[in-house]
Amino acid sequence: MIAVVDLGVSNVKSVTRAFRRIGADVVVTTQASDVERADAIVLPGVGTFRDGMARLDELQLVDALRRAALEHGTPTVGICLGMQLLADESLEHGRHEGLGLVPGRVVSLEADGDDRVPNIGWCDLHIERPSILGDKGLEGRAAYFVHSYHLECEDPRDVVATIQHGARTVAAALERGNVIGVQFHPEKSQDVGLAILDAVVASVARSPVR
Repeated sequence: MIAVVDLGVSNVKSVTRAFRRIGADVVVTTQASDVERADAIVLPGVGTFRDGMARLDELQLVDALRRAALEHGTPTVGICLGMQLLADESLEHGRHEGLGLVPGRVVSLEADGDDRVPNIGWCDLHIERPSILGDKGLEGRAAYFVHSYHLECEDPRDVVATIQHGARTVAAALERGNVIGVQFHPEKSQDVGLAILDAVVASVARSPVR
């Protein structure tokens, strides 16, 4: 069972529909008990880092998510804001502590030439290294982004795909052990997005029973 965490600030219905299109068993939840027994966890989100972390704290999910990812090895997938919440901290409107599952911090994009902020639209992916995201055939393919901030990973080996935004190379996807993040919206990225979600589900199926 894949637990999709409902932060109340995300397009949970679209994400859930996308997973169900590829045959995944999905439950939408705000309960720590579901997070702790899930085979995989998906953390989608839109909006500000501060509001996302405040909602997780309100739902008493912060410790549950950390235990699941760090102690139990549960595959944990962050989408858009959800990827940013995986970081140690964010500098969006002040400093805010994140889940600490991926060493790094969230910083603002910078407008550069024709590349504006927020970054909205289709951007070509550059694959940095093999990962469970099903990299074959994704090089140069476009995914759909909507964001004004991005995660700077402390360890560049955590970055599995990037995009170019002006002169800056921005992490588009990461993988650190059982923790995965995508800055784009796979549920809006048509065949590319579905292929990535399918690769995630396939990797969960191959994971050893906890």
